[in-house]
Amino acid sequence: MTEIVSVRFNERGKAYYFDPSGLTVDKGEKVVVETSKGLEYGECIYGNHEVDDEAVVQPLRPVVRIATDADNRSAQAGKEKEKEAFDYCKQKIIEFGLEMKLVSVEYGFEGNKVLFFFTSEGRVDFRELVKDLAGKFRARIELRQIGVRDEAKMLGGLGVCGKQFCCSQFLHEFHPVSIKMAKTQGLSLNPTKISGTCGRLMCCLKYEEVAYEDLVKKAPKIGAFVETPSGKGSVINVNLLRGNAKVRLEDGFDTTLKTFTFDELDVLGGKGRRAEYITARDEGRLEEAGFTPSPPPNISRTLEALSMITSETASFDHNYPIDDLSDRDQTEARQQGRKQKNQGKSKDKSLKERSLQDKSSKDKSLRDKSPKDKMQRDKSQRDRSQRDTSLDDISLEEISEQSNGIGISNPHPQPLEGTKKKKPHYKRRRGRSGNSGK
Repeated sequence: MTEIVSVRFNERGKAYYFDPSGLTVDKGEKVVVETSKGLEYGECIYGNHEVDDEAVVQPLRPVVRIATDADNRSAQAGKEKEKEAFDYCKQKIIEFGLEMKLVSVEYGFEGNKVLFFFTSEGRVDFRELVKDLAGKFRARIELRQIGVRDEAKMLGGLGVCGKQFCCSQFLHEFHPVSIKMAKTQGLSLNPTKISGTCGRLMCCLKYEEVAYEDLVKKAPKIGAFVETPSGKGSVINVNLLRGNAKVRLEDGFDTTLKTFTFDELDVLGGKGRRAEYITARDEGRLEEAGFTPSPPPNISRTLEALSMITSETASFDHNYPIDDLSDRDQTEARQQGRKQKNQGKSKDKSLKERSLQDKSSKDKSLRDKSPKDKMQRDKSQRDRSQRDTSLDDISLEEISEQSNGIGISNPHPQPLEGTKKKKPHYKRRRGRSGNSGK
């Protein structure tokens, strides 16, 4: 076992182990430690404690001292210089026309080094920029290109869940995340739903993978043929977090989806086993195929119970024949009774509404008739009666005389008196030149 203290150099950075060198450092104290790049100023996040020798990376650097007031003032001055360096470098990037995005700036504790972090899609030639920055700050300049995940960790923000980024809150190292993890957890493979703000797959897919792998071992697969307390069926949906699955029963008399816990299900096989069951059931040889037949429901008692439930005087406070049925048959009878009763109510309601609509439309039509419409209707009736009277006054003999025998013998009947005779229409013949022929 090795005694160490854990020190972090920025709010979202990784914690490193250091040798306390006989000092007692409490959590939250500022310390100055020795690193491979010189002295650095940091914060102790875990005081003196012991860890396994395998967890320590040699050589173990020591803690130089607990920070003094002068060290604190020097660190604060470095924070102010970081803001100035950030603005100046951002302005120069625009002037040089470089395709890079400046993310953060860190000033060394001793003031002899400035570190600039940036992101870019490709390689950037920033030699002229480095010369300009070195002449401005009179220190060693280092430009370091980082990825989009490191950018999100430095800047921070809120994720799709509404909480702070995991990488900026408690994740100190990035682990590879694959699309297989999303499939294991039953998530949608839509990139917009499983990607974080940085554009990469969400980090939470990785550290939740272990829990989901343990749940998947207990859960049946979708499409599996299972045995349930209500009979045999196929798994339609699985909820890993709640530990239950929806099953469509295959008994024929019950096609509803029912929910069962994983402990209530006994997996018999896959889709092939289901096909064997259906074939054996239709041929009546379930026992030969290795299946236990489900008990058929009592149809006569179920119908009798349904008739009692749907009657107007039905009340569940009385004793009905459904009490003699099994629990499953009782539940089915009650459900069917309620369904038929609701259908009857909805039908009566629709008929009542339709009659009211017809009555209102009839009243509206009678109300909308104006005196002008009534006058026109009376006039048309008078004209019709006068025309009928004029036809009655003409005798059959007059009709026969004027028509000269309407029928087959006279194919060109004469018009009646009082009617206008149409003039014959003759086509005028023209010659080829367009003039009338002689």
